[in-house]
Amino acid sequence: MSALTASRLAVILEAAGVRAGVDGYEALGGGTYNFLYRVRLDDGGRLVLKLPPEDGTPRLTYEGELLVNEGEFYRSAGGSGVPVPEVVRLAGDSLLMTEVPGEPWSALANGIGDVEHERLRRELGSYVAELHTVTGTRFGYPSEAVPTAGSWREAFMAMLEAVLADAERFGAKLPVSGERVRELVRDAVPALDEVTVPALVHFDLWQGNVLLTGDAGERRIGGVIDGERMFWGDPLAEFASLNLFGEPEDDPALLAGYRAGGGDAGFDDSARLRMALYRCYLYLIMLVEGVPRADPPARTAVTRRTAGTALILALGLISTTA
Repeated sequence: MSALTASRLAVILEAAGVRAGVDGYEALGGGTYNFLYRVRLDDGGRLVLKLPPEDGTPRLTYEGELLVNEGEFYRSAGGSGVPVPEVVRLAGDSLLMTEVPGEPWSALANGIGDVEHERLRRELGSYVAELHTVTGTRFGYPSEAVPTAGSWREAFMAMLEAVLADAERFGAKLPVSGERVRELVRDAVPALDEVTVPALVHFDLWQGNVLLTGDAGERRIGGVIDGERMFWGDPLAEFASLNLFGEPEDDPALLAGYRAGGGDAGFDDSARLRMALYRCYLYLIMLVEGVPRADPPARTAVTRRTAGTALILALGLISTTA
């Protein structure tokens, strides 16, 4: 059950030890899988509650127990200096967290000038570098929806195989066959052995998941949210979502902030090969997830044109580099 009722909310708040009463709650938009609510307390506090979809809802393999991933992200990032929600309570049926201030960058983008945009990208780059200083003990998704592993190569290949199996299970139309993807990737995966420390990777850092605060011209990043796609892996994977259809060098302000924050932004041939692998994985998710989510035809066409073309280009880079 995903719909929120007053009685269900009361049970969740009591289990979380929240003593304040409820002044009201409302659904928040923007989610594509889980359900999100803002809870207003009578002492002036605000919480955010995330609920999973109903049992039996079609989903990709990695989407099992997404709230576990998100809770792990916030708890792990909380000590890094990156502004993230604080987990109040995580259970199998809900994630209750504090509300961080701000509005989605994507909603404000048209009113942000070039100077402010570059400053914000530098700030984001610095925060991303801080995220990547946080390390784990195993590679992959903490939810174990796709089993974690002691090596990045093993974990990533399990993640890739899961989404390829999802493509077959849902009958997703890909620009190349799953077997062709496996064939091209096979010679490239030894490059993943260079990654020996599991770093905290958000893997969905588009502007909709970055909240901004302040007046026009003086905005700052108030929060990084929606960490449900997080995994422990290669920091370079972050650039797949930070520069969805481009190269890291296309965003010099972000790279400058990343380097200033201590991040390693040296993109040698091996690094570019690894990034091509991560792009393939992300583009496959984009191409497959629209089927169980029943995306409208117009949106599906755009995804096939953009992510489908980008997948072919990434596979082409792999074939000539590996």
